Amino acid sequence: MIDTKVLRADPDRIRRSQAARGESVELVDELLAADEKRRSSIVAFEQLRAEQKSMGKQVARAQGEQREQLLARTKELAAEVKAAEAAGNEADERFTSLMKQVGNIVLDGVPEGGEDDGVVLETIGTPRDFAAEGFEPRDHLELGEMLKAIDMERGTKISGSRFYVLTGVGAQLEIALLNLAMQKAAEWGFTPMIPPALVKAEAMDGTGFLGQAAKDVYHLPEDDLYLVGTSEVALAAYHSDEILDSLPKQYVAYSPCFRREAGSHGRDTRGIFRVHWFDKVEMFVHCDPADAEDWHQKLLAYEKEFLEALEIPFQVLDVASGDLGLSAARKFDCYAWLPTQERYREVTSTSNCTDFQARRLGIRARFEDGTRPIATLNGTLCAMTRIIIMLLENHQQVDGSVRVPEALQPYMGGRDVLLPV
Repeated sequence: MIDTKVLRADPDRIRRSQAARGESVELVDELLAADEKRRSSIVAFEQLRAEQKSMGKQVARAQGEQREQLLARTKELAAEVKAAEAAGNEADERFTSLMKQVGNIVLDGVPEGGEDDGVVLETIGTPRDFAAEGFEPRDHLELGEMLKAIDMERGTKISGSRFYVLTGVGAQLEIALLNLAMQKAAEWGFTPMIPPALVKAEAMDGTGFLGQAAKDVYHLPEDDLYLVGTSEVALAAYHSDEILDSLPKQYVAYSPCFRREAGSHGRDTRGIFRVHWFDKVEMFVHCDPADAEDWHQKLLAYEKEFLEALEIPFQVLDVASGDLGLSAARKFDCYAWLPTQERYREVTSTSNCTDFQARRLGIRARFEDGTRPIATLNGTLCAMTRIIIMLLENHQQVDGSVRVPEALQPYMGGRDVLLPV
């Protein structure tokens, strides 16, 4: 959540951020009023408590009628203190509830607008000219079926729509991508992790996924646990309620991810582009807030290096303010070229969440000027299904075979091509 000091000292900054996000500016005024009520409630409670303590000392010294009068007042005070405490708790709950609705403060320089207003920062690689090569590209599902790598029919039979089974070389591709991603991340200094895919409400809420994103989250009511949509949740909560002695902390996790894909009915229904479950390798950093923007550039560089190693053409987008998640102050996406759609589609993203998540999760560190919240950042290294799509479509050959990029060959048993079965 945002820093209350910023709210009190510079509410216009938060108003500008809310406006850039396309969210309620009036919420800031509600929050200021709630903060004032909360603070005045604390003052009222403390004054009554002080009077109550003073009255207790007077009663001990008083006698006769005076003592009776003081005892009567003591009884009244007890009720007033109880009421003031309840009012204070209610005011605090109201303030906290409103605070959780305010998105992270958008950083300067983030382009304004919505989903279609992201700014292309660079284009890396050149899409193949299949027409010049003399054939029309097949889509990933047709290729996957020819290779016996993707089985949508049985995935639907097992689990329903938007589920799939990776078979044969499809499963081998995911394992190869996992090993390549984990090896590269280890070279970059990340500690490999395999965290739980089920988390408590505190972890999900602390990372900002129970507000506007709650509709996309799977919940198990009987256990009050949530299936994560990204291992960012577990990696952020890993240090919740801790004071760290050293920074940065770099983690990379492999985990399943579950998403309802609410609001996406009818979109990308063919194949494995938009599904309810997929596996992902995610990078996560806990660092000094002063270093957060530098780390954001590093995470983006790692994502770019991985896509370049797979020989996939892509673009880097500076995501517009209205398309940022609740916790992100800035986000860069990588969009890979999808030949059969003749456009770039999102495959990775990296977000600078500044100290927003750390405040919600109670993560602090010891600095020279004292103990204070840290910054958190996340970055997708490999969302398996989408990268498999890009590999199949971009490296396909006229006979339906698929070339294996050189970087991936050691993890595919040395194979340089996948052949139709």
